[in-house]
Amino acid sequence: MQKRVVVGLSGGVDSSVAAYLLKEQGYEVIAMFMKNWHDDSVTISNECPWLDDSNDAMIVAQQLGIPFQTIDLSVEYKQRIVDYMFAEYERGRTPNPDVLCNREIKFDIFLKAALKLGADFVATGHYARKGETTVNGKTVYRLLSGKDPNKDQSYFLCQLSQEQLAKSLFPVGELLKPEVRAIARKAGIATAEKKDSQGLCFIGKVHLPDFLQQQLKPRKGKVIEVPASSALFSENEHAVDLAEVTRPYALTPQAGEVVGEHNGAHYYTIGQRRGLNLGGFEKPLFVIGTDTRENILYTGMGEDHPGLYRRGLFLGHEDHWVREDMNLGVGESRRYMARIRYRQPLEACTLHRREEGIYIVFDRPQRGVTPGQFAAWYEGEELVGSGVIS
Repeated sequence: MQKRVVVGLSGGVDSSVAAYLLKEQGYEVIAMFMKNWHDDSVTISNECPWLDDSNDAMIVAQQLGIPFQTIDLSVEYKQRIVDYMFAEYERGRTPNPDVLCNREIKFDIFLKAALKLGADFVATGHYARKGETTVNGKTVYRLLSGKDPNKDQSYFLCQLSQEQLAKSLFPVGELLKPEVRAIARKAGIATAEKKDSQGLCFIGKVHLPDFLQQQLKPRKGKVIEVPASSALFSENEHAVDLAEVTRPYALTPQAGEVVGEHNGAHYYTIGQRRGLNLGGFEKPLFVIGTDTRENILYTGMGEDHPGLYRRGLFLGHEDHWVREDMNLGVGESRRYMARIRYRQPLEACTLHRREEGIYIVFDRPQRGVTPGQFAAWYEGEELVGSGVIS
């Protein structure tokens, strides 16, 4: 019996080729465009406007001869993604909306809508792969890196569950990006030469301060420059206690001197250089800490400033295991490779499960460990689990 697949057709070349490949493989393919955003006032120029994407998706569906429909998920997107983003920034944390969008929208609400249409699977244009193994006689699904090392998007799927993976297909995961474009050209697909979109999932490229100012109002505050020689940076250097190794630096107003002002600590993230608008320093200033309660921005001079680096991080109990069978018990530790942001090279680390939660200690200090972002850990090419950095 022919299997039915609902493809999240975004109007880009990757999802277009995903739909084409599935049809070639004999699936009954239905295209569905997710409309998740109405406010174009915060987008920069006309990059990735949803209306153009919707039209492109419709044209591709017509070319492929597959049914097309639009689903409006803007209410759910605002509740689950945008409101969460505002709340996190207000707390001085930096969320990852793309990871959340996959967990909460594409592979939850969209998946449920597809199942109501009688779909056996949903498919997207992600550069990732799905594998299977058997554990205790039960099929367990594996989330694997995409074959293209420059486009691997497994990190964005790091919060998916076994139930979500079971119903998911990633047709372009075995391909390199140039191969995807070549397939699109050969098939005469309208999006073959379309540029990749950048920016927030479904919103497009936005000027983040303008976006945040919809709810988080500007508030003048002090910028403090903390010298690299400050004693507060020596306390973690030789620590062996997990809590000590992973604790963020205890920045205080006394740690440095006031060098300027900013428009709101909640607009900035650790490691950020642009947007400070402060000159006259020997080296560029980077954000090394934010205090949204007192509205203070802490900066350090130069890319080698110790305030930019940490040996480890703490996830608390905000860990999620794609491979539930590989979860650590209290007191257990295991070696993995991990990344703390998309496209960061994988780094060797050790995960430790303690009563209070998960600690990750890296072999080398990591730059720009940012609360609110996701850390994801891998065994070989398989993404095993992830968690929100505290």
